[in-house]
Amino acid sequence: MKIVDKGEVGKMTKLFSEYKIRDCVFKNRIVMSPMCMYSCTAEDGKVTPFHELHYVSRSMGGVGLVMLEASAVSKEGRISNTDLGIWDDSQVSGLKKLVDNIHHYGSKAGIQISFAGRKSRLPSTIYSASPIPMTEDSRTPVELSIEEIAEIVQSFKEAAVRAKNAGFDVIELHGAHGYLIHQFLSPISNKRKDHYGGNLDNRFRFLKEVVESIREVWERPLFVRLSANEYDENGNSIDSYVDISKKLKELGVDLVDCSSGGPVPKKVNIYPGYQTYLSEYIRRHADIPTAAVGLISTGRVAEMVLTNEAADLIFVGRELLRNPYWAKQAAYELSEDIKPPHQYERAWRSKVQLKE
Repeated sequence: MKIVDKGEVGKMTKLFSEYKIRDCVFKNRIVMSPMCMYSCTAEDGKVTPFHELHYVSRSMGGVGLVMLEASAVSKEGRISNTDLGIWDDSQVSGLKKLVDNIHHYGSKAGIQISFAGRKSRLPSTIYSASPIPMTEDSRTPVELSIEEIAEIVQSFKEAAVRAKNAGFDVIELHGAHGYLIHQFLSPISNKRKDHYGGNLDNRFRFLKEVVESIREVWERPLFVRLSANEYDENGNSIDSYVDISKKLKELGVDLVDCSSGGPVPKKVNIYPGYQTYLSEYIRRHADIPTAAVGLISTGRVAEMVLTNEAADLIFVGRELLRNPYWAKQAAYELSEDIKPPHQYERAWRSKVQLKE
């Protein structure tokens, strides 16, 4: 998508308009993108004081949806031993306290759930769709058996139950960036000869089973993050991801979060909004709501993505690491007023008021 400024952005901006999915209403279109923090201080995957401060501060800052980092659905599915987890009931109380505090400041709470597969850095055995290492220097994963695949599908389902018990509003499945779901989807990493490999329908089967199992226990919004450009001629095309997105819509997925890359390391030319053409293309051709992510660093750029109908939500990553109050900064740019925590009202006046 070529970002085109459709004139002066003013009141009634799309970025700060409400957005509804099922019964969930987001107060604006800004989402804190899931970003791994590797901050669990024990190998138990439990919420720490860091997570409480980190996520709740973004809720105080005005984000519409705070999405927690990729959280492992099984202990074997972690990227590292400092990953946040949702594989055990003992983790729910910490997550619930965190969700309650995010809700207290007016944001919705989401969690991205994942299984690392061959990208895991754990010293134990790693698993994948096929026994293909990510790089020449990587360890070779063990090919998952049919029985092990079923166990992982069940792990996703049980994680969804825990997410519901913790009070999350949204679940996002991590099907991008070369993690296990993506390892099944991509022909680069999936060379199986059974009904989980081969054509696109077979490679999609694992994700299909995960979505179906979650929808048995989860009626709230369900997102899927996809790498809609694999940057490799041997990988899936964007039209393949249109087909995948259509299938996901039929299964009850509410939104596709459009990222890129991951099955193998690639150098990518990045620039502000460099992935928005993916969300625009899938939105138009699969007729499903999408989210745009990737170097969307200003309110004006975010607003133009939305007004050009390239996406329905804006996922903001590094800018929210730099500035927990990025939503307020974006509101200043767009001459919008957003309500701060009452303790901050004296400092959160609009630019117009500050000039008076």
